[in-house]
Parts: sequence; C-alpha cells; structure tokens
Amino acid sequence: MTFCVESETKQELPFDVEQIAGKVIREALEYERCPYEVTVNVLLTDNEGICELNSQFRGIDTPTDVLSFPNVDYESPSDFSEIEASAVDYFDPESGELYLGDIAVSVDKVYEQAEEYGHSVMREYAFLLAHSMLHLMGYDHMEPGEAAIMERKQEDILDRLNITRTE
Repeated sequence: MTFCVESETKQELPFDVEQIAGKVIREALEYERCPYEVTVNVLLTDNEGICELNSQFRGIDTPTDVLSFPNVDYESPSDFSEIEASAVDYFDPESGELYLGDIAVSVDKVYEQAEEYGHSVMREYAFLLAHSMLHLMGYDHMEPGEAAIMERKQEDILDRLNITRTE
C-alpha cells in the first residue's frame, strides 16, 4: 500500500496524521476485502481550501468536512471482480498498485466536529478517513439505506482499530 498525506494548512493536528491515515486506510481495505495493493492520496486543507474544491468539483460554494475523489467505477460497492478488465485506467503502471483515488480533509472541520460530537480530534479525523475510504470503494449515502450501510461500516472499521467515541 502506498499513501501520501500532504498538508496545505498551517493548522496542525495533535497526533501523527500519517500513522492514523495508514491504520484507517489499511483497515478499511481489509474490512472490504480489497485484493490489491493500493495507492491513496490524502490532502489536509482548511475550510477555505475545501470550499474551493467543493465549489470546483461539486458546484457547492461552502466548506465541507471531507471530499472523496474515486478513481474506480464499480458495478456495486467493493466489487473488485471487474477491475482488471480496465487495468490501464485503474492501475499505476510503475507500481502495479490500484489507484483508488484522493481524499481531501478540512482540518478546521475536524476540530469543529470533534467538539460538536464530543469526541477527540483524532477520532474525528479517523472517522472522516474511514468515510472517505468507503466512497473510494464505491459506497454512497444518497438514500437512507445506503447511509445506514455506510454508517455501520464506518463504525465497524473504527471499532476494529479501537478508535471509539471516548478516544
């Protein structure tokens, strides 16, 4: 697995962002039984930066907590069975890894939402990464049933890492 965490904000998080990202990404991949080595990029930004991305890519001129930019099209969530048929589109020719996509996280929102939900900043960061990883593997939450599935999976991933609301 290859992942990169880049920061374009001056606000820092009070823990090793790469270590937590690696744990969450790895656990999400295991949980969804991804059979490939993957590449994922994580961008840490602020409300202004994520607002620009949200406006540019979704036409919504407001900050959000996390954005997911999946590279893979799935027949159904986490259905990796047909991916090799489009290897040229999905796999890095140099590393051979499946390029899942990119994640952008607003550090400002991590702090805001941790306070709002009454849990640690680390737990909020991990939650947003788990949420976004599920998007990169084809999940969505537009319908109530889809949202319930994602919520359960996010909690399961964090529980498996022992990252609880009391963390």
